[in-house]
Amino acid sequence: MNSPSAGARTGPFAAVDLGASSGRVLLGRPVDGRLVLREAHRFDNRPVRVHGTLHWDALGLYRGVLDGLRAAAALTRGEGGPASVGIDTWGVDFGLLDGDGALLGNPVHYRDTRTEGMADEVEKVLPARELYRLTGLQQLPINTLYQVAAARHTEGFAAARQMLLMPDLLSYWLTGVAGTETTIASTTQFLDPRTRRWSPRAAAAVGLDTGLFPPLRDAGDPAGALLPEVLAETGLDGPVPVTAVGAHDTASAVVGVPAEGDRFAYISTGTWSLAGVELPSPVLTEESRLANFANELGVDGTVRYLRNIMGLWLLQECLREWRADEVPGTGNLTGLLEAAARAPGLRSVVDAGSPAFLAPGGMPERIADACRSTGQPVPRDPAETTRCVLDSLALAHRQVIAQAERLSGREVETVHIVGGGARNALLCRLTADACGRPVVAGPVEATACGNLLVQARSAGAVRGGLGELRALVRTSLPPLRYPPGGEGTTAWERAAARLAP
Repeated sequence: MNSPSAGARTGPFAAVDLGASSGRVLLGRPVDGRLVLREAHRFDNRPVRVHGTLHWDALGLYRGVLDGLRAAAALTRGEGGPASVGIDTWGVDFGLLDGDGALLGNPVHYRDTRTEGMADEVEKVLPARELYRLTGLQQLPINTLYQVAAARHTEGFAAARQMLLMPDLLSYWLTGVAGTETTIASTTQFLDPRTRRWSPRAAAAVGLDTGLFPPLRDAGDPAGALLPEVLAETGLDGPVPVTAVGAHDTASAVVGVPAEGDRFAYISTGTWSLAGVELPSPVLTEESRLANFANELGVDGTVRYLRNIMGLWLLQECLREWRADEVPGTGNLTGLLEAAARAPGLRSVVDAGSPAFLAPGGMPERIADACRSTGQPVPRDPAETTRCVLDSLALAHRQVIAQAERLSGREVETVHIVGGGARNALLCRLTADACGRPVVAGPVEATACGNLLVQARSAGAVRGGLGELRALVRTSLPPLRYPPGGEGTTAWERAAARLAP
């Protein structure tokens, strides 16, 4: 697998990876059976509130991508520049284009409140049970379907001639070619996971014409080439192809999970925790719907059977507020985590999947209120609040993985944590203890690895299926292992009982 075919491009490849709080452009290429990575550029992703609506700064993100490609050009000048570019971002959000291809306003942020009450409105037209059979997606207020329901009567929608999800919007600006990659399309609640095509019935429920979406394409398909103006702006020599990758960042992250075999669960951690298993086909049972599991599409025809958990957003929001208020002991995350490790474990836990924690602002107070409402001790300081957050995330990981295993029939022997949370040793240890299974942590840059490997395989620089790609990740970026503690999981079972309705 690790030897390129004759005439194949061998890189470097450029991965554009945009998360909810930052973006980055990384370069990678297979060398002697290893994937060699280097960072070209990193930039902030800061939402903007205008007249009460929270937006993404789409043009600012595009500028960050251009800056990253310019940095990549400088780093690879002696190597002929990047062999291709691939783009992944978070899911659900979109931009609307008019008939001339111009953006009709900045895309609205999924944490905006415009979708409040939309699930109830859609339920009147299309019952949740039927919607799940059609799309297999977890019911979350952030889903594209509910965003469309909230915005369909606006002037922007009336003028729209095309609807592009965030990675596809950036790809369109780079290439002039419009397409929608299937893994990102599967986050909309408009795609049928069985046919991997749009569901006219789901779209009709909110008055959406699926003709607004450009043609679907799969990870590994060509997605155009950088426009002359982009080449001039970045200093790259053309032609530079753009390759469709797992455009949903979690889809790329799951490609980058260094698992052996199929008896594993994954937790892609960052602002969100997305926990689940990889399957060959969707699970569309009523029990699965009631457990609020999503059947998102993965690379190579797989299904990511998972549930979204609020993730490290809880701690990020606490840190933002503490630091703004100059609360002692919160300026250094390492020190705060060390203090949290010394705090009493499982003293208080909250439901990390609750929509009550979705919006920004007042997070320490909301956590305290949640503890109070369930009759648990209120955290007394930042260290105890941090321990409450991490215990709660580990407990949520335990619950989701146990449910995924039961509902899908896929046995789980090992839990893989990838993404930013893989460097949080306390979270990894707590998750191992809670799940009663070993946790394998890393790589932190799993999303970029998956993005780069799909590009490399498309170019012929590597060969094989997901198993071979993951073996290359294992060799390149050896993960850390956290065995479960010897005290068993009884304490976690008691903690879960405190949150039972």
